[in-house]
Amino acid sequence: MEKLKYFVNGEFRESATDKWYDLHNPSTGEVTGQAPCCTNDEVLEAIAAAKDAYPAWRNTAARKRTQILYKVRELLIEHMDELTQLVCEENGKTWSEAAGDVGKAQEGTELATQAPSLMMGESLMDASTGFDTVKYREPLGVFAGIVPVNFPAMIPFGWMAPVCVACGNTMVLKAASLTPRTAMRIAELYKEAGIPDGVINVVTCSRNEINTILEHPDVKGITFVGSTPVGLKIYEKAAANGKRCQALTQAKNHALILEDCALERTVAGVINSAFGCGGQRCMALAAVVVQESIADKFVAELKKQIKSVNCGPAWDKNTRLGPITYEKHYHEVLDDIQKGIDEGATLVVDGRNPEVPAGYENGYFIGATVFDNVTEDMSIGNEEIFGPVLCVKRCKGFEDGLEMMNRNPYANGSVIYTQSGYYARQFARYTDGGQVGINVGIPVPVGFVPFSGHKQSFFGDLHCLGKDAYRFFTESKSVTQHWFDEEEKKAKEVDTWDGLL
Repeated sequence: MEKLKYFVNGEFRESATDKWYDLHNPSTGEVTGQAPCCTNDEVLEAIAAAKDAYPAWRNTAARKRTQILYKVRELLIEHMDELTQLVCEENGKTWSEAAGDVGKAQEGTELATQAPSLMMGESLMDASTGFDTVKYREPLGVFAGIVPVNFPAMIPFGWMAPVCVACGNTMVLKAASLTPRTAMRIAELYKEAGIPDGVINVVTCSRNEINTILEHPDVKGITFVGSTPVGLKIYEKAAANGKRCQALTQAKNHALILEDCALERTVAGVINSAFGCGGQRCMALAAVVVQESIADKFVAELKKQIKSVNCGPAWDKNTRLGPITYEKHYHEVLDDIQKGIDEGATLVVDGRNPEVPAGYENGYFIGATVFDNVTEDMSIGNEEIFGPVLCVKRCKGFEDGLEMMNRNPYANGSVIYTQSGYYARQFARYTDGGQVGINVGIPVPVGFVPFSGHKQSFFGDLHCLGKDAYRFFTESKSVTQHWFDEEEKKAKEVDTWDGLL
């Protein structure tokens, strides 16, 4: 059985650990290898390598740093099919979803290539008479990225690493222990592109070693994606240790569906949003609030269109719904479906025990599942399930539906389907969601705009991507200068504010 290595200082190293994570192909259920639970010393090696690489990398011109990232982009394109296959095999995304995962890593890399422009500061001549002030943006040092299982390419190498290193920092990535192969392969491509040894390091480890990262004085910042309880703890611990932190956490995204919507197209959008990536994304559309006047028609059309959402091996380009990523979560989603039945919701479409092609019976497959008549006192309608389960709630109209949505503690994204410009504008203005879709089921902006979750979907001050990313991975330094004329050279007294008032 293949035992993966960890990547430190530009090389793959054998781990001395006696603890290993079994890696599975979720389409078959087969064990495909093992990833190390790196020892504390091995994590310290990664931090030390990043620290040692920092001075020279910081002093590399921004233009030269981005030239390497241009090469990374080329390699991502060149190896698109290989990386897509890796994501399919270790994560369970369908081919098109996996290609999008890799494509988003490319998009984040393209954002990073703009570092010479987006790292620029500001200046003002004669801020005070004869005094000029310039603000620079500078890197901080070593950052750590803590990665979830659901996007093995996009999150570590789209959201985290590219802008971090483009700004002159170095990074230790804690790859998802159950889906690390894609991250390890992309780290190898960074080396091929010419990234200096130690600038990017990738480990797999447990919570114990993560605590080492959170407490280590050489780590200046943390970027995290994962659950709300864990994200809050990481945010608190990072702050207690004087580190900046951005923690992108879980969600329960809702859509408001009004009676004037384009019904068939709306249902198609909801299906794509709810069941794409097996519902295992923080922007999944997990609940819809439907105006009562069209609710029965909406559910009927939903049942009709879902018939074409077939389960199958992730890499089969005819598959529309891939498996749950790992076995433990597969059983958790099944338990949540049973919980919905027990709570009294109407199970309209039952995705348990779906039909799959021969040879894939042991895969972690759950078909598209729909509950109707979900009320606010039911946990399935308010808590994240992170699987292909859609909850249908009913409302009287716009105001009622918006209030229902805003009562949810999470606010990553929110969506409205309507042909009314008035209601669309009111929704965009008053929804709590940080990323708003108007007839767009997955309102994730392109990488040049921050991924801006709100409420319990985010902890921190600066979001990932966009200009926020450049602010997060740098700190500002202001330089004020003044040059003496011949008369002032002779002065023996200086004003209390030295001319700055």
